[in-house]
Parts: sequence; C-alpha cells; structure tokens
Amino acid sequence: MKNKAAFFDIDGTFYRDSLLIEHFKRLIKHEVISPSVWHEKVKHTFQDWDKRQGNYDSYLLDVSKTYVEHLTNVSKEDIEFIAKQVIRLKADRVYKYTRQQIEWHLDNDYKVIFISGSPDFLVSKMAEKYRATDFCGSTYHIDDEGFFTGQVEPMWDSVSKEKTIRAMVEKHNIDLTQSYAYGDTNGDLTMFKCVGNPVAINPAKELLTAITEQEDLREKTRIVIERKDVIYQINPKTNTIQFD
Repeated sequence: MKNKAAFFDIDGTFYRDSLLIEHFKRLIKHEVISPSVWHEKVKHTFQDWDKRQGNYDSYLLDVSKTYVEHLTNVSKEDIEFIAKQVIRLKADRVYKYTRQQIEWHLDNDYKVIFISGSPDFLVSKMAEKYRATDFCGSTYHIDDEGFFTGQVEPMWDSVSKEKTIRAMVEKHNIDLTQSYAYGDTNGDLTMFKCVGNPVAINPAKELLTAITEQEDLREKTRIVIERKDVIYQINPKTNTIQFD
C-alpha cells in the first residue's frame, strides 16, 4: 500500500516570515557579518516592501544575494551557532492553521515533508522541532576546512521543488493523488499541480492568479487566509467563504 504525504513550504506558509532573513539579521547582530551590509545593500529594498511600494520577491531576492555573498568564507561553526539561536528564539512564530495541519497529518499517518528555499541547516532544525518525516532545503556547501564556499543548490523555484517531490515519492512510496501540498508563492505552483489536494496559504498575487486562471487548479485548490486570530477558507470554484 502506498503512503499519503503532506508537503509544506516553510517561509510564508508555515513560518510567518523568512528563516533566511532571520539568520541574516542575527549574523549582523553578532557582527559575523558587518552591520553596514544591511544599510548599504538591503535597507532601501526593505523600506519599499515595508511601505507596500515594492515587491516582496524582489526584497527577498536582494537579501538572498547579499546573504550568500557575505556568508561566503564564514565558518560552519558560526553558521550553526546563529542557526540554533534562530530556532530557539523564533521557531514558534508560525501560522496557527499550518501548525494544526501538520499535527493533523502526523496523527493520521501522513508523511510530513518540508520543502523550503531556506538554507538546509535551518530547514533541518525546523523539521526536527515539528517532527517532520523528511525535509529538503537549499544546500549551502561547506568546504573541507569548514567554511561556506558560496555555492548554493537552490530549492526556491518550481522546477527544484518538483524534482524533490518526485524523489520523495520514490523514497517514501507516496501516492500523490491522495497527498497534500501547502504553499504561498508561485514557486509552489508545480508542487500544487503534482498533488490531489493543494492548499494556498495567504497566497501571493501571482499564485492566486495562476490558481483562478487554470481550471485544474481552480477545481481542487483550497485558499486559506490567516489574519490576526481569524482563519477563513475561500473556495475559488464557488467564491464562497468558510470561517474556521
């Protein structure tokens, strides 16, 4: 008998921000990375996003490029030390709905799998904390002397996530038609197309547009919005709203 699985993106879907950005900020706070980097390279893009005058994906892309650039040649020891701080101090900052869904899937014998564009050394710790069956994050390569090389195998795009799902299907003998996927951006689109039960959490405009314009997705996708202490679901097929 094949297994059922639930695939979860992390940033913006489960965690209420970006693990990479939290790690970046703490590297700066502890002066592993110079504090001037934020002001010189990232602040302007952040302010545009914070004022809702810019695009979140642009902000995240800028941060990611700067993060990789300045993380290069930082020791694994320093990276891990800050990563543990992020998990200890910030890992509970998650959406209530997604946390409940993870618990429900585990209680009902689903394979819970985290697939995230955040660094693997952060994704692994979130997976351990929340009892995920398996995980895959962006791979940050460490050289033989224990320093980050600057080489990254990304996991934030649709193609990478689809390849990972296919690998997980083989590894865990998964029936995708009975499985779920949870995501919030267009990078999760192929993940949605793979499974029988896609769920969009606070979806970005690009993802929402794709869902409403593609009949196969519109028929099967649930849209969940969580704001403050209210969780509600939108059925894109009927345009009805259900409060949880």
